[in-house]
Amino acid sequence: MARAGGSDRGKRGGGVAGRRAAVRVKTARGRTVSSARWLERQLNDPYVQEAKRLGYRSRAAFKLAEIDDRFHFLRPGACIVDLGCAPGGWCQVAAQRIRPLETGGRIVGIDVTEVEPIAGVTILHEDFMSDAAPAHLKAALDGPADAVLSDMAAPATGHPQTDHLRIMALAEAAHDFAREVLKPGGVFVAKVLRGGTERTLLEHLKRDFTTVRHVKPPSSRADSAEMFVVATGFRGGD
Repeated sequence: MARAGGSDRGKRGGGVAGRRAAVRVKTARGRTVSSARWLERQLNDPYVQEAKRLGYRSRAAFKLAEIDDRFHFLRPGACIVDLGCAPGGWCQVAAQRIRPLETGGRIVGIDVTEVEPIAGVTILHEDFMSDAAPAHLKAALDGPADAVLSDMAAPATGHPQTDHLRIMALAEAAHDFAREVLKPGGVFVAKVLRGGTERTLLEHLKRDFTTVRHVKPPSSRADSAEMFVVATGFRGGD
């Protein structure tokens, strides 16, 4: 099991380790050009190397760390929900900063893909979009949340408009759930695609939160269409 280890630099801000010499990957029997390019990008990605060094399960951990470095919602003792938590990088960062075993905070993650255990984190192995999932999350949370985080994304189809609609549907479902569990003043973070949040969801977020921003963390690849909507200051449900 990977651990949420690392130095203070990994726990709170700081850049990635220095770059090493670039690695070139050749095509070989059974390896397509596209797979060779993907492998080459992984081998030369400083965030991938730093994630391995710190024991993070994915480079995506840095995205949450960078968002929290700006908005400061992963405070010791906080209660959060991580929707679409596999393979667990965001939960690792949250556990480092909230320190649930020491502070009484609570971290609950959910994913349709099985996730290896993380100390201090409750992980549900089920589809968030199922009818029963919200109730199971609320039972595991056992009280209101300080933040609801969603890194959920449907498998890419290669058709930009379809992919946008699918990820927006997940963001809308995450927002609906956040309205049910967030404390007043709480935070909502959700992955969206370039072009930002669709008008209807953006209007709802502005109604429910005092501030809504679109953020692209430095660790998000420049050629990726992903962005994150960060809504702070939950006004409270109806």
